[in-house]
Amino acid sequence: MPSLVPVPTTSLLGAYKQKRAFTDCYSMSVSIPVTLPQFIEAFYTTRLFKLERWLLAKALNIRSSDEQVSLLAQSSSTKFSAWQVESRSSSEILLAAWQTRSWLCVKPLDDTTLSTTLYFGSAVISTRPDGKFGLAFHMFGGFHRQYSKLLLSAAVKRVVTNWSQNVG
Repeated sequence: MPSLVPVPTTSLLGAYKQKRAFTDCYSMSVSIPVTLPQFIEAFYTTRLFKLERWLLAKALNIRSSDEQVSLLAQSSSTKFSAWQVESRSSSEILLAAWQTRSWLCVKPLDDTTLSTTLYFGSAVISTRPDGKFGLAFHMFGGFHRQYSKLLLSAAVKRVVTNWSQNVG
């Protein structure tokens, strides 16, 4: 199960923590090498995230496809569904949609193993002048935490499955 970890201060998400936005970060390690494109593709094509994509399509008429995910993963597109790439490096991607940010990151554990730590984090920027969040934000906090863990777990499972299929 994913662990809640501090937002890395030097990460793309870390800038939002410094701006006092709400931020969170979850991580899981796997005993295989994982690239950012592989993680992006796995994350946004899980059944669970496809449900979110379907809800966005129905509620806001914002459609998306696995092909769009693939283009995003390969840096051939800067837009996917409701999200726009705000920043990207070889190991991180930060996507923006309204007042929210979604962050994915891959980090090899060390130079001697093939293990990788996968990170998923979020930022929410308050629209209020005092920087505080309203009741709805606080009411959905527990759901957000559980959903974030489930999303990362599903993505990790998919990364490992994809790797096993490609190696075998």
